[in-house]
Amino acid sequence: MTFDPSIRIGVLGGGQLGRMMIQSAMNLNLEIASMDPDPNAPCKSLASHFVNGDITSYDEVLAFGEAFDVITVEIENVNVEALEELERRGKKVFPQPRVLRTIKDKGLQKQFYLDHGIPTSDFVFIDQKEELKNHTDLLPAANKLRTEGYDGRGVQIIKTEADLNKGFEAPSILEKFVDYHKEISVIVARNEKGDMETFPVVELEYHPEQNLVEFLFSPSELEEELRIKARDLAKKVISEFDMVGLLAVEMFATKDGEILVNECAPRTHNSGHHTIEGNITSQFEQHIRAILNLPLGDTSVKGSAVMINLLGHPDYSGQAKYEGIEEAMAHSGMHLHLYGKKLTKPFRKMGHATLVGDDLQALKDKAREFKESIKIIA
Repeated sequence: MTFDPSIRIGVLGGGQLGRMMIQSAMNLNLEIASMDPDPNAPCKSLASHFVNGDITSYDEVLAFGEAFDVITVEIENVNVEALEELERRGKKVFPQPRVLRTIKDKGLQKQFYLDHGIPTSDFVFIDQKEELKNHTDLLPAANKLRTEGYDGRGVQIIKTEADLNKGFEAPSILEKFVDYHKEISVIVARNEKGDMETFPVVELEYHPEQNLVEFLFSPSELEEELRIKARDLAKKVISEFDMVGLLAVEMFATKDGEILVNECAPRTHNSGHHTIEGNITSQFEQHIRAILNLPLGDTSVKGSAVMINLLGHPDYSGQAKYEGIEEAMAHSGMHLHLYGKKLTKPFRKMGHATLVGDDLQALKDKAREFKESIKIIA
């Protein structure tokens, strides 16, 4: 097989995930074009060609995709009908549009798990808020919008009947809380040949109010049996979808030793950022390998890693300024990634930092210090 770096790749979405994908593609002499509704999207300065356009528009997505051999995404909220038409016209679209159609709707996604024997939490479909009162037996629970929720948005925690008024007046699901021991994630890749590789299990720690990942710990300290079970489950999910590309599978490790799938994302993901420095192959390179049907890379860890999401300070909006960066950079094993976003706002993802070393507990302690000292203000 001859590798041809002139293959034309187009990405829908121009955020930080696309930006890091482009940075990885440069090592293979590949050029990636990007389309995003933000004229100052993080990908703009790095993409070989940047289109300021609406990724939910049928006509604009179709026109963009016509210029490329392979089309991929860095966000689920795209026009699937246009991608289906591009696929009919012979373009390679990964993940496949049928997969995106299912995953972008949390209701369809959960039903898919039930239909394919994939363990997940109990849930019911909700069409309007009034129906929540009929399902108090599921409380405490999470009310999740079926579409367009991301980064903690589109999720309301319903602990008791007094919280029912917090529910969404839109199609949603009510999902029973899981009595979990750890929240974990496994990223799995699959190419057109059907080859699969999973990254080692990582543990996630969320912001208590914003439902955003604050810290990621790699590798997981779960028992080996549960780690094997989680990686096998991730392979089952991507196989049942018959998907090509990269799939992040977020799971619960329960207190009684079960692994349940929470939800998944058919793209590079926040739970894989540490792989840039912490693993032999990064999730971004692996995604490119998968969609181009190349051999998948070695996912082994190089050592311990802790990732910190760098979020906009809750009290500031405006031109971003960074406190505590110089002190962080003075620390051995610290790797900073700022996403090129000029404007900050409360809890906006502005970057991430990855600490690597040999002692995971020491890295966790240091990461918590940096979480307090690095502030993104305006």
